[in-house]
Amino acid sequence: MKNFQQSETLQKLPKQFFASLVAKVNNVVAQGHDVINLGQGNPDQPTPQHIVEALKKAADQPKFHKYSPFRGHTFLKKAAAEFYQREYGVELDPETEIAILFGGKAGLVEIPQCLLNPGDVALVPDPGYPDYWSGVELARAEMAYMPLKEENYFLPDYTEIDSEKLEKAKVMFLNYPNNPTGAIATKEFFEDTISFSKEHNICVVHDFAYGAIGYEGKKPISFLEVEGAKDIGIEIYTLSKTYNMAGWRVGFAVGNPSVIEAINLIQDHMYVSLFSPVQVAAASALTESQDCVKELVDKYESRRNAFIGALKDIGWDVNAPEGSFFAWLPVPKGYTSVSFADLLLEKAHVAVAPGIGFGEYGDRYVRVGLLTDENRLVEAANRIKKLNLFK
Repeated sequence: MKNFQQSETLQKLPKQFFASLVAKVNNVVAQGHDVINLGQGNPDQPTPQHIVEALKKAADQPKFHKYSPFRGHTFLKKAAAEFYQREYGVELDPETEIAILFGGKAGLVEIPQCLLNPGDVALVPDPGYPDYWSGVELARAEMAYMPLKEENYFLPDYTEIDSEKLEKAKVMFLNYPNNPTGAIATKEFFEDTISFSKEHNICVVHDFAYGAIGYEGKKPISFLEVEGAKDIGIEIYTLSKTYNMAGWRVGFAVGNPSVIEAINLIQDHMYVSLFSPVQVAAASALTESQDCVKELVDKYESRRNAFIGALKDIGWDVNAPEGSFFAWLPVPKGYTSVSFADLLLEKAHVAVAPGIGFGEYGDRYVRVGLLTDENRLVEAANRIKKLNLFK
């Protein structure tokens, strides 16, 4: 059988770090152990029933059994505009300032291919979502890392960026509420970001995947809420976290019209738009009752409080996340994120994600997903307690 060699582009793509974590977990499970898997980022709750019913009803209509419009149905773009007006007070033109996406990840990977040429630079957070790297590599561009440090509330310090890299920078990725750290951004930070990006002619891409998930009554701020944001950037929103639609592959980008047109153009060549009933269901999610969102955030907050409280009870000095459904936990002295994660898996049968998988500055932490019920989260803490790592 002829073995055809992969292209240089595919060979240069970042290795999927978390594939090895999945293999390790599966190996321990195969040995008959009960593993509490906190290493994943897949929502554990079902999609709200009214959204599912909207899909079912639309799927029965023959008019939706055809190819949908290349750039998405107008009714979904209008629903996204209504959502942003209601939630954030942001006005958007549905036709020129909104692009329908095949999930948020697709947009994040497409953006570098839309805006970067070989040799251009993208500024990416470290630690950060690894698929930012994938899009940059596909564009054959370069990356400059922006360290996210606890002492700076996991916000980048723009004065630390290498001047030579900055001259070549055309795109910057940000993500608040943040994966993996759980940090949130302030209006003042976004104002500084807008000034910085205008000065250096950089397009800001704000990944707002966890936009609905903030704690203690604090609603996460949208980048587009801040004056001038639309002039220099876009925001990418996915329905996967807000509405537990992770497998539905639907999201949208909003903001600067020239960037929205670039996204639409690349998608014109790659896809015909999403299956129409999925678009109907997405519009239903965005415009109908939001009680399900409040209930979901309350559930995550209750889990967060139970888990963080249990970790503190065993002597682990941790901070509660301010947003997202992740907790970012410091590893004990003497361990790397990988060696500590391996210890928890092998000795406590608790799986966590090593921080190094999100970048060099993540190696002193592990990421935990609050994506199982409270009893399991507390049990995970109790299993870790038995290792006598904390006094």
